[in-house]
Amino acid sequence: MARFANLEDIKAIEAENPWPECQPAVTVYGLLSDTRDKFPRHNAVSYQLFSGPTDPAETLTWSELHARVTRAANLFRSLGVGPQDTVAYVLPNANETVVTLLGGMVAGIAAPVNPLLEPEQIAGILRETRAKVVVTLRAFPKTEVAQKVAAAVKLAPNVETVLEVDLHRYLTGVKKLIVPLIRPKNPVSHHAKVLDFNAELARQPADRLTFEDVQQDRVAAYFHTGGTTGMPKVAQHKYSGMIYNGWIGHTLLFSENDNVMCPLPLFHVFACHVILMAMVASGGHVVFPTPQGYRGEGVFDNFWKLVDRWKITFIITVPTAISAMMQRPVNADISTVKTAFSGSSPLPVELFRRFEKATGVTLVEGYGLTEATCLVSCNPVQGEKKIGSVGVPFPHTQVRILRKRDGSFEECGVDEVGEICIDNPGVFEGSTYTESDKNIDLFHDDIFLRTGDLGRIDADGYLWITGRAKDLIIRGGHNIDPAEIEEALAGHDAVAFAGAIGQPDAFAGELPCVYVELVDGATVTEAELMDYCRTHIHERAAIPKYLEILDELPKTAVGKVFKPDLRKRAITRVYDAALKEAGLAVRVAEVREDKKLGLVAHLIRTGEVDEAAVARVLGEFTRPWTWAEREAVAA
Repeated sequence: MARFANLEDIKAIEAENPWPECQPAVTVYGLLSDTRDKFPRHNAVSYQLFSGPTDPAETLTWSELHARVTRAANLFRSLGVGPQDTVAYVLPNANETVVTLLGGMVAGIAAPVNPLLEPEQIAGILRETRAKVVVTLRAFPKTEVAQKVAAAVKLAPNVETVLEVDLHRYLTGVKKLIVPLIRPKNPVSHHAKVLDFNAELARQPADRLTFEDVQQDRVAAYFHTGGTTGMPKVAQHKYSGMIYNGWIGHTLLFSENDNVMCPLPLFHVFACHVILMAMVASGGHVVFPTPQGYRGEGVFDNFWKLVDRWKITFIITVPTAISAMMQRPVNADISTVKTAFSGSSPLPVELFRRFEKATGVTLVEGYGLTEATCLVSCNPVQGEKKIGSVGVPFPHTQVRILRKRDGSFEECGVDEVGEICIDNPGVFEGSTYTESDKNIDLFHDDIFLRTGDLGRIDADGYLWITGRAKDLIIRGGHNIDPAEIEEALAGHDAVAFAGAIGQPDAFAGELPCVYVELVDGATVTEAELMDYCRTHIHERAAIPKYLEILDELPKTAVGKVFKPDLRKRAITRVYDAALKEAGLAVRVAEVREDKKLGLVAHLIRTGEVDEAAVARVLGEFTRPWTWAEREAVAA
């Protein structure tokens, strides 16, 4: 593992490891084969259906995983999947999910799909990716994945074959006997051929590919973004980008002796490219507990015991999961843990401190995005960690902060806020999305991906995210487009304007919130509009947690809803409610725009105040705050 403490270390790593000469493997199968040859009997992937610390688990060695991936790639090729054809999967976490992802990338293009999406959205992704084969669940108790996918396939005529994974094979004892008796009925019929995934896998050779693994870089994965506005955008990922993400993990963090706990979904780049590819590169061992990961029954209650069971050295997590962990005692031996990594959304300062105090484990924040295959930056593992920043750029990653002035872009100075633009081996220059029109104006100087995130770089080279030009709401790492909420409400006869934003939340980071202006003379209640939202907003995560009717929404000179004022209003309401609930004599005097920090809440005392208590309460949120000067408040 290379030393990673500061920017000088990054420059040294770049000099010693020029890209791509430092990575001899050109394809994912080549990288997997190298690791199999080095560590054939080392554990590669473990999976347990249930969350108990003594529940049965299935572990595959690198030799066994390689064999299954080989079988899967051969199976997909036998079903007509070539290098430009797509294998989509709509699966919870399981060993079959890992095998499908890797095998799909070897035979053609793998396209993970979020099982929580509605059938119409799944169908849209299947059509956009032109999927020939879909791998999904056989009907199973307590999940509707099979039913959703069957309905989606009916709307996707390009799908020729559906391969079903039966989780029944992971069951033991009484459960194994009961499930066949309570299994849901077969889903609705569709045009595609339906086969048993594992039965078909067993028919294929495991010791060789039945086709040539051509040694050239190509698109090998499609990952959809967000997914709340009808048709999500689909990002294209090349072998080089995925291998780069794996190389970063291996070079800076993981070795063949590490055990990594990753309860994140295998349709997300964090789990797939950052963690799984790092294991493929390093020979480390990754553990996936339960089909739903962190959402699985009992995972948080058993989390520390699972860490003890598997002798975990690295924990992969997100802020919402950290918040849930901190509501349980650390009730097991976790002395093997070196570091925990948090991504997907900003981490509140107070939560950061609580985690490190309760566990004694160093917590590291990083930054990545689907459009860049993933990794961009991270706080140094061995160096200074600036709480609230997303660290320094990884080796071979360039970050520019740009702002538009007089129709052209100029680079910002130290601590000046602009749009974060990046270039690294994970950026597919010019063709990030499958739809060409989505790539218009996506790049600066043809190579720097415009992320849509606003940020700054400080004097030490640390990157800070201050806002989002894209206006997305990020609920626990789930991207929600405000337009989904606004367009739904626009269909109500009583609604003239709607402005949706993300309001601060101590658990999820942000929750969808919407402010509404009514048509003149219209009468409707907030409760009635909320009911309307539940009916007309198809993505459950996008249903507002708060709705308020205003006499008039703030607007720009051209009549567009001015959302900064709505955000200020929401921050004030949420922070005041939290302070009141804590019994603290303090309130938000105003919310101001700060050039470095974005929107900042300025507080005023209304009595005697315990400042440490205020810091604890507001430290649960990601938006910054400060004490207002009396003169400024009076003015």
